[in-house]
Amino acid sequence: MKRTLKTLTAAGVVAAIVGAGVVYFGVINVGADDPHSELVYSLLSTARDRSIAVRSRDIKVPDLTDGTLVRAGAGNYNSMCIGCHLAPGLAGTELSNSLYPAPPNLSKLGVDGNPAAAFWIIKHGIKSTGMPAWGKSMADPYIWGMVAFLQQLPALNAEQFNALVASSGGHQHGGGESKMHDHEGQHDAQKGAAAGHHDAGAAEEVAKADDHHGEKNSAHAHEAAAAPTQDESPEHAHPQGAEASLDASATPAAQLKTHPHADGKEHTHAK
Repeated sequence: MKRTLKTLTAAGVVAAIVGAGVVYFGVINVGADDPHSELVYSLLSTARDRSIAVRSRDIKVPDLTDGTLVRAGAGNYNSMCIGCHLAPGLAGTELSNSLYPAPPNLSKLGVDGNPAAAFWIIKHGIKSTGMPAWGKSMADPYIWGMVAFLQQLPALNAEQFNALVASSGGHQHGGGESKMHDHEGQHDAQKGAAAGHHDAGAAEEVAKADDHHGEKNSAHAHEAAAAPTQDESPEHAHPQGAEASLDASATPAAQLKTHPHADGKEHTHAK
């Protein structure tokens, strides 16, 4: 028994070391253009499906036939989802063709018979797949609107899809709010307010510039009035006797003194 335990322990240690080496030395290629092996893909898909099933099984599904709910979902789906999950008449995009795992084509799949699971996926997202957790910015009623729309989507052709999107309020989400509102209209109002503020600021700058130029012109006029003209300027002349004063104040001639140095030579210095 002890020998068996030692063997299992040693095998576990070796497996841990090998696993750590595989991770540390980058043996696994995480590039999205290098698909998983069938075994790994099957394992990850099963883990994903079971995780979603367990976490969505108690979700209560509301009435998804409400036309207002469906239209709201159409606008949000068109703005937020078709790049990955496509739409009637849209075969593929650069994004949908480049993601791995490839996002499902919801224009054909819809909610796949499980609206509760669709709600959970939209709200919480899925790790390492590119699927965002839209619940961070969308309140539950808007997510249910997308689920309601997805339930209808596989039966729509391109013309019906476009008509439904056109009848919607466009891109709108609650962000925690309990009442739907049109963000596009709000953005237009914000743009108008910003433009008005800009115009007011520009008018104020023009007024300041006019005041500044007016002050400068006034100052220039004052200086021109105060300054004497060329004819009025007094001639530049020295007062009489200035030259004599300068001569009188000149330093008298220096007196010289001669004395012998230690070297026996005489040197003359000014006193």
